[in-house]
Amino acid sequence: MKLPSCLSCKLLSCTEVWLYYTFPLSFRDIEKMMFYRGITVTYEAIRGWCLKFAQGYANQIRKQRPKAGDKWHLDEVVVKIKGEQFYLWRADQHGVVLAILMQRRRNTAAAYSFFRKLLKSTGFAPRVIITDKLKSYGAAKKKILKGVEYRQHKGLNNRAENSHRPTRIRERRMGRFKSVGQAQRFLSAFEPIRGHFHPHQHKQTASDYRERMRQRIESWRSLTELSAMA
Repeated sequence: MKLPSCLSCKLLSCTEVWLYYTFPLSFRDIEKMMFYRGITVTYEAIRGWCLKFAQGYANQIRKQRPKAGDKWHLDEVVVKIKGEQFYLWRADQHGVVLAILMQRRRNTAAAYSFFRKLLKSTGFAPRVIITDKLKSYGAAKKKILKGVEYRQHKGLNNRAENSHRPTRIRERRMGRFKSVGQAQRFLSAFEPIRGHFHPHQHKQTASDYRERMRQRIESWRSLTELSAMA
């Protein structure tokens, strides 16, 4: 599908990408919301804009983040796709998702592949990694993270397990992922964009939260070039 390149469409696409990746909405939900505001746009166009622009916006958000800390929480969760069982590997640091990877297995080779992706994404090795009791982590760590402190504890890793919740909500709203590639593409954009607009409200005062959100919105406008278009 050929997407329009006019200024109004660029402005509209930024809004729709923001809506789709920040809130549990479908493309048809956003189509209705736009129609309510007097804007006629098809859900196919919204899907096309999300595919075209979301990953680029997510990459810009990653570049603007402060450097990750040195204590990382890792976890994996089962994802069913067309009746087959896959695993979503995730690394979390203070509520910020550092990397995700969809794989068919959760063996040592899979853990090793995830460690490689994680190190490539962050550019450095952590001081500590915390995981559940899966033995694959320890076996892979011996190969690629030899000097890193390793802690295995179910309770200590609740943070990483909780970070799967937004993904589960979107997975249900989308009627499950359609393929491994589609899941990887969606989550690679979803995690940074959603996280950008969810700065842990429960940990801040109302005034601090509003100020943080104002800064995040201005940052979004800047990285999507809305300021220049205004």
